[in-house]
Amino acid sequence: MANIKSALKRIEVAERNRLRNRSYKSAVKTLSKRYLSTVDAYQADPTAANLEALSTSMAAAYSKIDKAVKKGVLHPNAGARKKSRLARVLKGVDSQVSASVS
Repeated sequence: MANIKSALKRIEVAERNRLRNRSYKSAVKTLSKRYLSTVDAYQADPTAANLEALSTSMAAAYSKIDKAVKKGVLHPNAGARKKSRLARVLKGVDSQVSASVS
């Protein structure tokens, strides 16, 4: 255990930041999984209501990723990679849905 006052404060700050980072990362994962389940639902039944739910869940996931990057929880490239992977899933589903409708 640290004896120096500044070291004790750094331990407290590091713990506070760790908890904040953990909550942001957990929220990003949760919203990403929710988005992927919404994509599956849209792929099974491509209706306007499912498309609206899909856009809402995508916006929520993007927003949380952007906030995590802004807070320094995620590196900017990691945030861009996560958003790109989410968009790529939707693009694949859109091409399948449009091919099945045509």
